[in-house]
Amino acid sequence: MPTICPTITAYSEEDYKSQIDKIVHLAQRLQIDLTDGIFTKEKTVLPEQAWWPVGFRADFHLMYKNPEAAIKIILPHQPNLIIVHAESEGSIKSIADLCHQHQVRVGLALLQDTPAERILPGLELVEHVLIFSGNLGYQGGSHVDFSLLEKVKLLKQHQPQLEIGWDGGVNDQNVAELVNGGVDVLNVGGYIQNADDPARAFHGLQRIADETGTT
Repeated sequence: MPTICPTITAYSEEDYKSQIDKIVHLAQRLQIDLTDGIFTKEKTVLPEQAWWPVGFRADFHLMYKNPEAAIKIILPHQPNLIIVHAESEGSIKSIADLCHQHQVRVGLALLQDTPAERILPGLELVEHVLIFSGNLGYQGGSHVDFSLLEKVKLLKQHQPQLEIGWDGGVNDQNVAELVNGGVDVLNVGGYIQNADDPARAFHGLQRIADETGTT
């Protein structure tokens, strides 16, 4: 079934805690966005400052030019998934081997202009691909580019069991089309974090995703 996954994108420890508090009673899975100020314009909290509530599955989306040092800090805490960018530096095989040694799943993120064909040679090394349709390091203000669903189609053709995530612009007007397009994990930032009622926003999205996924 499709999963609505709230995201945390914070530039201070206080903001980080505030964002966690908004979703702590809603979901069992969340995505923590970390940026280095090099691959992205802005810099979030550090890997050492990232935490998540007991019982949650935490996915890390590392928007880092060189993610390996951050990965080594995060891995001992047993996250659910670590996602690095196909556009970053380093060997995906080395990163995948490192994560798998700790029984942690690994994913690749693709920026809008990066073709899915670029990662096909190493697709068997990862369990997840994140289709990125947002603004690096920011919540809100993104728009869904439905043409990117062609990447989902291609990736599923090559690896049907691959988990596909989507990041950027998810709301109640487009979640059904994304699920129908093959997206399994819908990462949602501003629509939940900036809502007057985050619980209502989250549950509304999950209801639509559930209904779409069963039709």
